[in-house]
Amino acid sequence: MLRLSCSTFTERWPLFIGAALTVSLGVALVQSSLLVLISAATLDVPAGLSAADTVRFTEGAAVAVTVSALTLGFSAFLAVFIVGSTFAFTVALRRRDLALLRLAGGGRGQLHRLLLGEAVLLGVVGTAAGVPAGIATMSFQSWLLSTLGFVPDGFTAQWRIWILGVSVGVGLGVALAGVLVAARRAAEVRPLEALRDSGDAARVMTVGRWVIGVLFTAGAIALIILAPLGGAAGSMAMAVNVALCGSVALSALSPLLVPGVARLLPTGNGAVLGELARANMRDGVRRSAATAAPLIVLVALVLGQSGALTSFAAAGEAEQRRGTAADLVVEATGPVGPRVAAVAGVAGASTEIEVPVAITRSSGEDIEGETGLALVVDPAEYARAHPGAGSLDGLRGRSVAGGPGGEGGSPGDTLGVRVGGTDLGPLPVVAAVPAGIGGGAEVLLPPGLAPAAEVVAGMSRTFVALEPGADAGAVAAALAGIGTVHSVEDWIARDSAARDSTSTSVFLVVMGLGGIYALIGVINAVVIGAASRRPEFAAVRATGLTRGQVVRMALVESWGVTAVGLMLGVVATAGTLAAVLGTTSAVTGHTTLALPWPLVLSVVAGAFLVTGLTSLLTSWSATRPNPVALLGARE
Repeated sequence: MLRLSCSTFTERWPLFIGAALTVSLGVALVQSSLLVLISAATLDVPAGLSAADTVRFTEGAAVAVTVSALTLGFSAFLAVFIVGSTFAFTVALRRRDLALLRLAGGGRGQLHRLLLGEAVLLGVVGTAAGVPAGIATMSFQSWLLSTLGFVPDGFTAQWRIWILGVSVGVGLGVALAGVLVAARRAAEVRPLEALRDSGDAARVMTVGRWVIGVLFTAGAIALIILAPLGGAAGSMAMAVNVALCGSVALSALSPLLVPGVARLLPTGNGAVLGELARANMRDGVRRSAATAAPLIVLVALVLGQSGALTSFAAAGEAEQRRGTAADLVVEATGPVGPRVAAVAGVAGASTEIEVPVAITRSSGEDIEGETGLALVVDPAEYARAHPGAGSLDGLRGRSVAGGPGGEGGSPGDTLGVRVGGTDLGPLPVVAAVPAGIGGGAEVLLPPGLAPAAEVVAGMSRTFVALEPGADAGAVAAALAGIGTVHSVEDWIARDSAARDSTSTSVFLVVMGLGGIYALIGVINAVVIGAASRRPEFAAVRATGLTRGQVVRMALVESWGVTAVGLMLGVVATAGTLAAVLGTTSAVTGHTTLALPWPLVLSVVAGAFLVTGLTSLLTSWSATRPNPVALLGARE
């Protein structure tokens, strides 16, 4: 049976080349992301760094680890999803051949072994190509993380020999996982029904598709409902995952949805080619659904993630504007508050000094630790400069307050606090300001608690309130001798842009590679679908259509499927945006939605361009043979 699998694999290579490519890319991405993840997690802190620089280095490495982990997770998901849908499509295209094998005496077990043998060959070929591709991808990921500032310049992920075993396991595992469901269904279909394309063979909406569609739809709805209840960090995590569940659900249900949506597409006032294209979409449900599925995932992930990030960034900026009561901001080093307050025209000054902090907390027998930044503040001035922060009257002596980062605990908790190299011991949490959707410092410290050396060296920002009638320009000129002066509006815009830049960088690393992978899945589906339609194109040409008309018909059909995929992808994206609206309302008290319209238009235009160009090339190639020769070969 393995020999038969080899023969089928070599003879039908145009059907398998796309699946082999997706396996190799999946192996490359998983291998690369895992090596980068381990290298970033074991990265040593360079010698000679200050405490503040050590915290920043640790935070950057933590972001690199998170980014690599997200890339690893998305790569594994996309590999299983795209390889599974691609292989299922190739099996469906060969159902007549498999039916003839059954009629010739082959049993269900033999059919299983045939398809599993093909999957093993697919995994071997994909792994052989994916390992060297993974090395190149690893270098690119390392360069990208370094360029974006998450790791030091010159960072290079380290090769580990055991990764070869992981890559082989991924390649074979993904290929086998992709074929198992398709093999079971192919073996259960009666041979005569497969030959006639009737009964179970003609049924595209299987029990498995219904189960997956219903479960993931329920998961998406549950995340939309629960997202506003998860707090700042938890809500954001749940919101961005709605599109993932929605895309899987709509992809599973696409054979049911594609024909219905196809009827809504215009056909150009009854033009023959348009009518034929729409009829092909309805009749070739498997082909249309296989092409639409990776496109749904691509659109949902890219637009859902980017829409959530831009909306949360806009919500954080708006929240910061509402929560800041000042006219000017002075950026300097150390405790400059008294000097700022002494300037004529200044009514109040709230100085916040950043110091590096390490926090430990106990939960039963477990001890959790994390590093970050703390703010040394004057409690009364901080409350005046940040309306809505609540009372900080208890923040004095040996105590701390939970900061806007949301990781500083709640009143009544006790935290172990180390500032720089000084251990302050266990400190009670006496207050907590509301967690902001834009994040912030983990804890607030009262004056006099942090070591003087760390306070003097810490970066500070002072929120300045002017006296009524004071000349803002004159006061700003006087404050320029103390530090860099900004208007509050400018400072908030700059601070928001800096935080948004980090989010954009994370999105670029995670979704850039994943988006390219999903796009290749779309191209594979178009190529495989066109490769199997040579006899169909020949029959249409025999009825009087020219080669150019057939190519245009295929192009219109491809664009119709693309439109359907985009529409369903937007529906999945809408789930994430609904969760974003609920989350921003629950966390900030105001609903916020900001869409990256340039990216939306780029995705739409790029989808039509890629599928259209692929359709033109593949249909032109498929119509090259003489139609009479093809039709004669079928007899």
